[in-house]
Amino acid sequence: MKRSIRTTVLSVGALIAAFGLPAGTAHADTTTPRVDLRVLVVTDGGPAVQAITAELDSAGTPYTQVDLTRSDRPTIDPTFLADTVDGRPRAKYQAVVLPNDNPFAPGFAEMSALTAYEQAYAIPQVDAYTYARPQVGLQYFVVGGYAGSVDGAQAAVTTAGQAGPFGYLDGAVPFEDNSPTVGESYAYLAQPAPGADFTTYVDAPIPGTARRGSLVGEYRHDGRRELVVTFVYNRYQQQYRLLARGIVEWMTGGVHLGASRNYFSVHVDDVFAADDRWDTQLNCTPGDVDCAGGAGTPSPIRMTAADAEYAKSWQAGRGITLDMVYNGAGSLDQREDNNGVDALADKLQADRAQFRWINHTYTHAFLGCEQDTSVVPWRCATNTNGSTKWISRNAIDDEIALNRVWGQNFGLPLQNDELVTGEHSGMAVLPQQPQDNPNLALSLTGNGVKWLASDNSRDPEQRQVGSASTVARYPMNVYYNVGKAAEAVDEYNWIYTSRAQGGSGICEDHADTTTCLSAPLDTATGYAGRIVPTEIHTALGHVLANDPKPHFIHQSNLAEERLAYPVLNGVIDGYNSLFAANTPLVNEPMRDIGAELKRRGLWKSAVQAGQVTAYRVGDTVTVVAPNGLDVTASLPTGTQRAGAAYGTPYAGRASGWTASTGAPITLTLPSSTPAAPSAVAAARPAPVSAPAPGTPVPPAVREGAEDTDRR
Repeated sequence: MKRSIRTTVLSVGALIAAFGLPAGTAHADTTTPRVDLRVLVVTDGGPAVQAITAELDSAGTPYTQVDLTRSDRPTIDPTFLADTVDGRPRAKYQAVVLPNDNPFAPGFAEMSALTAYEQAYAIPQVDAYTYARPQVGLQYFVVGGYAGSVDGAQAAVTTAGQAGPFGYLDGAVPFEDNSPTVGESYAYLAQPAPGADFTTYVDAPIPGTARRGSLVGEYRHDGRRELVVTFVYNRYQQQYRLLARGIVEWMTGGVHLGASRNYFSVHVDDVFAADDRWDTQLNCTPGDVDCAGGAGTPSPIRMTAADAEYAKSWQAGRGITLDMVYNGAGSLDQREDNNGVDALADKLQADRAQFRWINHTYTHAFLGCEQDTSVVPWRCATNTNGSTKWISRNAIDDEIALNRVWGQNFGLPLQNDELVTGEHSGMAVLPQQPQDNPNLALSLTGNGVKWLASDNSRDPEQRQVGSASTVARYPMNVYYNVGKAAEAVDEYNWIYTSRAQGGSGICEDHADTTTCLSAPLDTATGYAGRIVPTEIHTALGHVLANDPKPHFIHQSNLAEERLAYPVLNGVIDGYNSLFAANTPLVNEPMRDIGAELKRRGLWKSAVQAGQVTAYRVGDTVTVVAPNGLDVTASLPTGTQRAGAAYGTPYAGRASGWTASTGAPITLTLPSSTPAAPSAVAAARPAPVSAPAPGTPVPPAVREGAEDTDRR
């Protein structure tokens, strides 16, 4: 054993020499190294590393991945990690992410190379999920610690964590416990080992004691810095989503390409119109296509002036502006049926400046194929030659233009480049209509539409339809055809219970549906007890995932029992309880969301194609990108470009988009930024520990599936 350790120490020294670095500080090279703004991710296929790469992908932060399960992967050696550019030493990666503190097979050659590299260039290392033991600066968990489930644990950011990489959080880091029968989170809770230079950033109570154990902390040793994470997670779990930003900020020192914010925008469809009501006996919606042969009697749900006043007051108190997605013909119908009176429209007209407004077409007509509703589900009508009968371009033009003119005459502050078609129609809808109505693109272009809403559950990726780019929206399981909680629960029960229980059987036919019920919900308690918490959890998950896509509800959800507000309040209250004031919800209009998605798509393509180069030398960051590409980065507040402040503040950093002209973009970091290496100096060689022992991963974490509700 002594012989093998000695061999390892010597190999580290040899590796330092291999980097072309001096053997000691007396004759150190004073040339400031270049550190490329790219992360090295070493993966074994586990969920924790996958979660970190998902965060990098979402933000647009470049990384290189080495898959340990592939036989054709590159070898991690000094040449792979560093070289010289224009006579200046270059570190190719600003941070290293490993599955654990040492995932390599016995022999240690690659771990030795990484150790020497991290020492030479002051490169931090993230241990994505590892075992608590002295090799990572912690006591063994058997010494007054804990190993096991932490489902439902109330973890917290420590004082050091809030002063450091997790300062955007308010303190609490609650662990999910979504099922009493499924283990979702496993952790090692331990305190720092005696004499270890270890700072805990996130901790949790050690069961049965008054002590707390580390879940996330920094271990400094042998000229290296490791972020030690001792709980397992996947990319969708709330506890990880809360900490993901801080993990990236820690590893990059707050200097990296890409940016992340937390978004929450809400569209209210069918404003001015009325929505048909769910029939609890027929299990369909009279007046809609799901009731065969026109069964039942329609019973409309429509907001009142009092509901509009409540909406105005609510959004003012919550710091959120609702997007009112309107159908002008709905007001015309109301006046015709009520001797010219429409108190709702009068109220919304008086308060029109308090909301944002989006064209939802004049009558909410279906703009795809002509629907044959003689069968359930409906099908596309066909011509005599078997071809699909499409809604004409003139009909689509009328729906867009008439609603636009009505809104302008009504005094709405419109943005005429935004459009939401009724039921997202005109675009493909499976299985009946597998392609877009070919007349839709022509009409969008002719009417100057740039942003077209799509349904994220069936059309999630941004794409071009004529002149318009799509903006996918998340549907909420607060249904368009209910105004009362009992109705909502009845429909929920119908959709998500088995045929034997009187339900639709969709869960039997679609195994990927995650909201299936083992028994029907109580109509008196099911909405508040099950549906609301489920919807809050799903929507908050989107908010925490750097996802700007809006959510949509319907005007019926603001009427009668005002079913949407418990969900919306739950999302906002839940968010505010977790995040500091420097990290507010971002509430954007549709066009800004569309532009953000488009910029992200172009940025991601350029990064993946290797068209973007970025590096740091001392306090200067240089980015080179193609002409016309918008560049995004997260940098310390106070960073300047050409003497002006860079970006806008968010979560303790400055971030934003900068248009490239093709020339290098130079950014000057503030003097308070943690220094990059001012000279490449070798740290003393250190023994490389044995590979980390295996760590358990609960099945629920390995699966890592996001909700796939049918909405």
